[in-house]
Amino acid sequence: MPITNAMVLAAGLGTRLRPITDTLPKPLVRIAGKPMIDYVLDLLAAAGVTRAAVNVHHFADQMEAHLRRREAPRILISDERDTLMNSGGGLAKGLKLLDDGPVLVMNADLFWVGEKAGQPCNLQRLAAFFDAGRMDMALLCVRLEDTTGHNGKKDFSLSKDGRLQRYEEGMENPVVYAGAIAMNSRLFADAPSDAFNLNIYFDRAIARERLFGLMLDGQWLTVGTPEAIDDAEALVRRFEPGG
Repeated sequence: MPITNAMVLAAGLGTRLRPITDTLPKPLVRIAGKPMIDYVLDLLAAAGVTRAAVNVHHFADQMEAHLRRREAPRILISDERDTLMNSGGGLAKGLKLLDDGPVLVMNADLFWVGEKAGQPCNLQRLAAFFDAGRMDMALLCVRLEDTTGHNGKKDFSLSKDGRLQRYEEGMENPVVYAGAIAMNSRLFADAPSDAFNLNIYFDRAIARERLFGLMLDGQWLTVGTPEAIDDAEALVRRFEPGG
């Protein structure tokens, strides 16, 4: 069964992308002519998501105006104008707009290209991989060599049985977190109502041996600085039809 609900984390300030983000929210920065958040929402729609909560804070009016023009998925705004909730708090607040049950979570500024045609996409694979009986969360992960714009940091070590641990030097099979999660929204039923970092839940799941990872197919990119835009655009265009 596809997962039809999603949460997109889009409220960050994008400070490393200044001066671009002095007048524009980071998710609306265009890569090869297309706002980053639209790459993310298109990936979700292609995977069968019909409703997506999106949190807004930085230039929230611009975000809302842009998102109103989308037909799919249906967008629900989680308004953080008054208080920025950080990644965990923002997710907990946004989940309240969605039905209880399985949900996909994505960052608005992290996406990928180059999925294999005719095969299940990464988000469909992640949804099928997630097993609430064994897992708190399933994270989409990527090899360092399949990233563009990344700072080189290795986030986790992926074991043969699919479990994730925080990466420490010398561990085998290091991977980068690709910014997509499959989980059950009930995991956040007891979440704090104030701002907190999502890493708290990652570490809690690791301690319970319930954080799992699935490897991404394709090429993943992140745009952290203005200088990273050219590399990101070159990668996107390489995978466009005729590129």
